[in-house]
This record gives sequence, structure tokens and C-alpha cells, in this order.
Amino acid sequence: MTAPTSIRRWRPVAAGLAGCAIIVGAALFALDRADRMYPPPLNVASDLSREVVDRNGTLLRAYTASNGIWRLPVSLEAVDPDYINMLIAYEDRRFRSHWGVDPLALVRAAGQLVVNGGRIVSGASTITMQLARLIEPRSERSLAAKLRQMARALQIERRLSKDEILARYLTLAPYGGNLEGVRAASLAWFGREPKKLSLSQSALLVALPQSPEARRPDRQHAEARLARNRVLTRMSAAGLIPQSEIDRASAAHLPGRRLAMPDLAAHTADLAIHARPEANSISLTLDAGVQQRLEQLAAESASRLGPKQSLAMLLADGRTGEIVASVGSTGHLDTARAGAIDMSRAVRSPGSALKPFIYGLAFEDALIAAETLIDDTPADFSGYRPRNFDRGYMGEVSIREALQFSLNVPAVRLLEAVGPQRLLSRLRRGGTRLELPPGGAPGLAIGLGGAGVSLRGLVQLYTAFVNNGMAHTLRDGSEPKIADPLDQQVMAPAASWQTADILAGVNAPQGAPRMAIAYKTGTSYGYRDAWAVGFDGRHVLGVWVGRPDAAPVPGLSGIDTAAPLLFEAFARSGVERVDFSAPPAGMVVRARAALPYALKKFESRDTQGSGLVAGGTLPPRIVYPPQGARVALGSAGSGPLMPLVIKLQGGAGPYRLIANGHALPKSTRRRVLNWIPDSPGASSLTVMDAEGRAASVNVFIDTN
Repeated sequence: MTAPTSIRRWRPVAAGLAGCAIIVGAALFALDRADRMYPPPLNVASDLSREVVDRNGTLLRAYTASNGIWRLPVSLEAVDPDYINMLIAYEDRRFRSHWGVDPLALVRAAGQLVVNGGRIVSGASTITMQLARLIEPRSERSLAAKLRQMARALQIERRLSKDEILARYLTLAPYGGNLEGVRAASLAWFGREPKKLSLSQSALLVALPQSPEARRPDRQHAEARLARNRVLTRMSAAGLIPQSEIDRASAAHLPGRRLAMPDLAAHTADLAIHARPEANSISLTLDAGVQQRLEQLAAESASRLGPKQSLAMLLADGRTGEIVASVGSTGHLDTARAGAIDMSRAVRSPGSALKPFIYGLAFEDALIAAETLIDDTPADFSGYRPRNFDRGYMGEVSIREALQFSLNVPAVRLLEAVGPQRLLSRLRRGGTRLELPPGGAPGLAIGLGGAGVSLRGLVQLYTAFVNNGMAHTLRDGSEPKIADPLDQQVMAPAASWQTADILAGVNAPQGAPRMAIAYKTGTSYGYRDAWAVGFDGRHVLGVWVGRPDAAPVPGLSGIDTAAPLLFEAFARSGVERVDFSAPPAGMVVRARAALPYALKKFESRDTQGSGLVAGGTLPPRIVYPPQGARVALGSAGSGPLMPLVIKLQGGAGPYRLIANGHALPKSTRRRVLNWIPDSPGASSLTVMDAEGRAASVNVFIDTN
């Protein structure tokens, strides 16, 4: 039978449609197979800049990628939404609706190309196509290259959401020099994260990726301004932004130089990067604001310190053990002061900074009370004869006075009673092991600095005073693993409170800001290290000053050098100070008259007792500088020479210094005098006491 005419008429059409379907299907199959065989390289996280951020996510320090590019990770949530909207409106207004290639833009660009005699008026690249070019950069500009971008764009759209495409574009787009990504660009050109950009800043960042080198604001300032204003004009023509705002943004200042990337906590950040090589972003416990303020103080202090002197500061939350700020030097790039060395971790002699723990043990053993009397007189402990810093003695003093004045002999008397080995054991409970001299057994000298400890270890010990005698392990996030928590008391709660109460009564250094903190200072033997550690009811702050090479520094001391920095650092830090805790329940604070007989006076077991004659009855003697000494004194810039410390023994105060035949106008009862030479060279120094007895030395003042 013959088929009806209508059926015969549609057979060619059906055959044609079937052929087209086969061709389309084959093409789609080929494209799908090619897509699987040649997927686009979308793993942009493999070569990003590594970053170290603070507890709030604020960037502390970043490191360039392996090829020297600044390419910081970024998420859409961390970018100003107004900037993203402007970018889409300017670059690819149908971005949310097309499949990677915009047919309308292609038709428009082709028509403009024909009408303008082959001159390109506008491009047809979508944001997805631009991402394709960024992940597979090619130098040639040809039709074949454009077709490859289109194919890659179709592949990308099949794999990623629109937001994921935008995030990758904002990570890889070039912004001039070695800057890639909107975050690196915003930090380098404006010194801020891209979370909140001004209209002018957003327009410049939209314009830069099209011609990043030709529009760099630091080198091509005029062209950068024109490009920014073209973006603003387009936004105005599209009716997206009011003309009044466009006018203000067009007149806004453009940056004329590139800013340095954030560079805070360099020592800690470097440790974190090396400890966790697999992590692109590492979070520390530090607070960027506090860190920045303390680093600024350290940098400013460099000019006040002597040549080659450095400092370290460490601020911790004593309740949690989290380090809030850690400054390892005056500046990690300060080569003259060995700034690359993190002195917060260096082991040095703590001087008198460990004395509070001796007193704490004595309180715990009920050997003393705050108002118990103790002798500050010459003593001999089997050949060990400690002397006070000023070489003088105060006689009978209270325990409170002995600790507040940091008297050496009373501290050794108490250490001899509680035992050096027991002190070391308690310090180990606080997570700190003192470094003893090779082969040396713990002796009484450890109470005055005869052992080594780091600033970090010392601050950790002092957290016991804000935790009822229990220290907290310090951590900043750079550690390769979390340390086990400390679970033993350094001292009993009542002993901790009594010691802290005494330290809270120490007068602030002269000229320091007044604030309610307790603190203790220390000066190592030979004037190599100056320490100050202070605390309120929660925070513990430690300061170290000295030379990284451990050379002596004449005039260096905890009270005069480190303590003023401690108070200034506390004031500048911005942390909210917390009141001291109340006495433990059931604890009774007694006046001296109410003390039981056994606590009225502490009796020492030193071999000579307190019968030695105190200093002051013999003629005065200059014990430092020695006769004929050559003393190197630096100067602060072009200012006067640093002071020379003169130490006396014997004599009866007040004392008057006569330098090169000229008597200083003021006398003093202290046996430590400071003299500022007029000029380098030979000098004659004489000290006369109240009875007219004198001692003299000749020295040579050197500036090298």
C-alpha cells in the first residue's frame, strides 16, 4: 500500500530532525568525553599565600606563594557586596544567567568589530571566560585562544556554582606587580581588608584587572584615575549609583604608593608556619590590636636603649594560658640589635624575679606572715655570702618590706629554710624547668638568679598568682601539639594571695602611669638582663631588656630599665584590667602585734647568724668601676653619653660624688650612683661620705 501523502511529505523533515539529533548527541557526547578527559585545573588552593591570623581572624602576617606572588585566600563573605555588584555590572551584567558564554555579548562585539573596520570596541569575555584565562594563562591573543576560553568556560560552569566562580576570580585576578586577588590588592593599595571598601576604592579595583600594569596607581597615577572614573561613569549611566555619590568618588584621593603587607608577630608566625607546613591559614591566640601597640612601643624604645640592646614582651591571659601578645625584639628586621632572635624564648638569668616563689613556699609552710620580722644583715651560708643590690643592709625589716625592696639576704634566709630542691620541684609543677649550670646541683644562688629561664617560662609561672596558686600552660597556637594541662599547685591559694598582696604594694617606677598592678623586677649578675613581670587579677605581662649576646650593660636594672616599660606596656595594651581576687575563705590577715610568738620574728640558720657588723662603719670603697677600668658607654643618637653606674661599700651616708674635681650638687644615701660624663676620655671619680672619708678611682670612658 502507498503511504498517505501527508506522511510522505513529513518523512524528509523527520529524517532531518533525526540526523540533527544524532549530530547534536554525538557532539554532546564528544564534548562530554573531552570534558572528562581534559578537565579544567580548578584547584587554586594549591599555590596560595600562607597566612597567620589572630584570634578574631585579623591578618597578622602573610607569606608570598611559591612563585613570589601575593595571592591571599578570600571568600565572598569577606568582600564588600557593593564591590561585587559593581564588578558584575561592569564586567558581565548577565553573569548570573548565562552558561559561561554570553551570546548577546558575542553578537554585540562582532557587530562593533564590523562597523568599526576591525577595531575592537568592547570585548565579549564573561567573568567565567576570564577565570578560564587566569587558570590557564596564554600569551597569544587569537580566535583559537578565545575559543579555548569559551570551551573552558562551559566546563567551569558545569562544575562550579556562580559564587564559586566569583570566589576563584577574586582570588586570581591581577592587580599590578605581584598582586593577585582582591584581598592582596585591597591590603596593598588601601591598607585594609576588602570587607568594607569605599565607592572610589571599589571602582579602582574593578578597573585594575583589565590592564593591571598600565593602571597601577603607584606608577601610572593619571591612567589609574581615568580608569576608575570610567567605571564610575558607567555605573552612573546604568542608573546604579546616584550622580552625587559618583561626583564625590571621582574626586577622591587615589593611593600614590603601595603599602607593605601586615607584618605582626613575625617570630611567632614563623614558628607556626614551620610547625604546620600543611596549613594555608593558621589562627593564633594573639590579638592583632594589642600586638601592634606593643610592637610599636618596642620600636620606639629602641632609641632609648643603649647600642645593641633589645627587649622582649609577653602578655598572657593568666586564667586561660592564651598569649595575647608576644614581642621577641625591638623589630625582627633590626639587625643592629639581632632582631631576628626571639628573646621571649631565650634562656637568661632571672635575677630576683623568682623571689616571690620563695616567699610563697615560706607562707605555705607557715614559717612567716607578711608582718613577721626578718634580719637584713650580713650572713654566711657555708661560704655563700649574699649581698644586696646596693651593697648595703637595712637591718631588721618585715617580710612585706623585704620582698617589696627585693632584699637578697632575707630571700636567701627563707630559701635555706624551704630548700632549693623543693623550690625547683614547685617551679616544675608550673611547667618551667630552670636551666642549671653544667653539673651543678641546685644551691641557694638560684634564688638570686643562679639559673636560667625564658621570659615565656617566667610569665607562665606568674600565672599562678591569678589562679589561686595553679599555673596555666602558655600557648599561642604556634605549637605543633597541644601541651598537657598543668594539674598541680605551684603554691597553696593562701600563699599565692599573700605573695600577690605584697607585690601589689610595690611603688610604681618614677614617672610611670599609675595603675593597680602587682609586679616584681630582677637584674641578673653583671648587668646582663633586666626583668619586670606584673599582673592584675587576670593578665600577666613580662618584660626583658638586655643584649642578645649576653654582654654586660652598665646601668641596666630591672627597676630602672624594665619596670617603666612594663607599666607603659600595660597602659598601652588596651586590655581591660581586672581587680585582684579577695583573700581565700577563712584566711585571716593579722597585724604584727596579733601574730603568734613563733611568727613575730623569723630566725635564720646561717652559720654566722646576724652578728656580723653591717656595712656603714668602715670607710667608703668604690667597688665599681675598679681602678683603671676602661668602660664603654654608648649614647642615644647624638645625645649625651649613657650614665656610668658607681657602686659603693662601707661609709656613712649621705654620699657626695666628685667627678674631675667638680662636686655634684646633690648628695644621696644610696650606694649606687649614676654619673653622666661630659665627654669620653680619662676621668677621676671621688666619693666622700658624711664623716669626710673618701675613696677615689681613675677610669677611662670609651664610646666604642
